[in-house]
Amino acid sequence: MIKIVTVIGARPQFIKAAAISRAIRSKYFDKITEVLVHTGQHYDPNMSSVFFEELDIPAPAYNLEISGGTHGAMTGKMLESIENVLLAEKPDWVLVYGDTNSTLAAALAAAKLHIPIAHVEAGLRSFNMNMPEEVNRIVADRLSRKTFCPTQIAVENLHNEGIRSGVHLVGDVMYDVSLYYRDIARHKSNALERLGLEDGHYVLATCHRAENTDSPSRLTSIVQGLTDLASQIPVVLPLHPRTRKKIEDLNLTTDLLNITVVEPLPFLDMIRLEQAARLIVTDSGGVQKEAFFYEVPCVTMRDETEWTETVELGLNVLVGADRNLIANSLSRKRADGKLPQPYGNGNASEAILEEMLRAP
Repeated sequence: MIKIVTVIGARPQFIKAAAISRAIRSKYFDKITEVLVHTGQHYDPNMSSVFFEELDIPAPAYNLEISGGTHGAMTGKMLESIENVLLAEKPDWVLVYGDTNSTLAAALAAAKLHIPIAHVEAGLRSFNMNMPEEVNRIVADRLSRKTFCPTQIAVENLHNEGIRSGVHLVGDVMYDVSLYYRDIARHKSNALERLGLEDGHYVLATCHRAENTDSPSRLTSIVQGLTDLASQIPVVLPLHPRTRKKIEDLNLTTDLLNITVVEPLPFLDMIRLEQAARLIVTDSGGVQKEAFFYEVPCVTMRDETEWTETVELGLNVLVGADRNLIANSLSRKRADGKLPQPYGNGNASEAILEEMLRAP
């Protein structure tokens, strides 16, 4: 029996952790003990506790309740608290996901204590070091004993950086999740009816990345582009609390009057809206992929993306914060025929756990 301490703190990590945690409880319960640690990075109920309920994730053994503040302050507080957890639990592995401050803090804490680290969603690169996420993922990859890559491109990125030992191509755990919850969301969510939307006749938009929200010019252009788009088709915007605050600070709230602005949505509602959307406009890495999984055209409000396969296969396009490109994005069409699936075959969770059961 091995013990894994899993450290999560943000919505995308809850989703990824759900797949692996479910596999542990259903198939590996006699071989693996998992201790969940929630840093508290996402503390809003609609972005945290509701995900644990809907995704059937066990309640965290530890909730560190650390959120807000600068990157350094947040990471430092997490590092100290996670170190205390690891000293108490003495795990065989520390499992981290993605590219958040929670990931960085957990990787640093484990490395200092000489505990092997496994990084899920390793090898992704935007090649933009101005992004805090890029720094976090590079450090996590460098410190990890096992790096679990979702795509061949991610493997090649690690090889190009000289990381060749412990690199495993396993597929994307988010694809596991999308397959599992696709039909469940259709049956359990009434989001379309509640919001008065028709299947295929609305745009779903999200915006939360610091490169957009912390730039007054970019955020203004994005809001104006979405407003222009909403004059052509209904636009639904689940609004991240930090983005809402930035919009208020810039006096842009009135520009959103013709957009259906809602609070961050529970997971099943979000999945339901993604599947039925005519178009998705986002700066989220996870939503880009979910759009691809459900074969919905995606417009990404960034200058680069880690998920280059979605662009190369024609279902995603990068528009930066260009108002006109956002406003004119309804020309995007669904793919003709079945798309290749570069993200595995839906069993990434089992592949990861099988590898972790092997000697570090």
